[in-house]
Amino acid sequence: MSTQPTLAFIGAGNMARAIMGGLINNGYPAEKIWATGTNPEKLSDLQQQGLNTTTDNDAAVAAADIVILAVKPQMLKVVAQDMAAAVQKHQPLIVSVAAGILCNSLDSWLGGQLAIVRCMPNTPALVKLGASGLYANAAVTEQQRQQTSEIMQATGIAVWVETEAQLDAVTAVSGSGPAYYFMVMEAMVAAGEKLGLSREVAQQLTIQTAQGAAEMARQSDVGPAELRRRVTSPKGTTEQAIKTFTEQGLPEIIAQGMQACSDRSEALAKELGK
Repeated sequence: MSTQPTLAFIGAGNMARAIMGGLINNGYPAEKIWATGTNPEKLSDLQQQGLNTTTDNDAAVAAADIVILAVKPQMLKVVAQDMAAAVQKHQPLIVSVAAGILCNSLDSWLGGQLAIVRCMPNTPALVKLGASGLYANAAVTEQQRQQTSEIMQATGIAVWVETEAQLDAVTAVSGSGPAYYFMVMEAMVAAGEKLGLSREVAQQLTIQTAQGAAEMARQSDVGPAELRRRVTSPKGTTEQAIKTFTEQGLPEIIAQGMQACSDRSEALAKELGK
């Protein structure tokens, strides 16, 4: 990172730990990272890695240039209101990885007039293959955008969207997306068993195939539709499977599911932001 601001993670759950771990692995100074939690014992491993830990959110905020809110969305209002005075005094950049909480709600709970970035990460961040969507309010500077990008890139890729509403689409594509692939993999393993394979063999083949297809798509200079066409020989075996999926409405089912996901994301923002 070109500059190394002091970071304070409010909450030290799985996602926060994934980001912190990625930063440390990329050479970020541990002494420039604070982590807070309600149970000191659960923070002890982070302290042993050289991070600063505390149960006092205000103390972490006072030390930080960037505050990353990583508590559960249902808890965020109370946590934010409790630390509002400290935030107003120090005016750090606020980065929220809490799903469904709008910038305006955060700004109101934290006292107003703050630079806020909302981030929608996903669980593959835990294995450094995450995909995060980012949105900045008008108070965020270009330097702060760059700093946020570098923080989130510690766990994978980070892309910016132009409107906050587009984070609902990000949720539908990548935020909830891993579960879609897990469901497809689950179905493929079950079908492989039905066709005569052992569960272990079906699972090994399914996982490796998913990983291989993803890597081919990542490295390719053409899109998934063209890659699919290239492996679908006329009158071949793959064509029969694709034909069946299409006739059964798989593309439409996926679109409907993702729309439902986006709609729920929008509804949650209204519910949680009250």
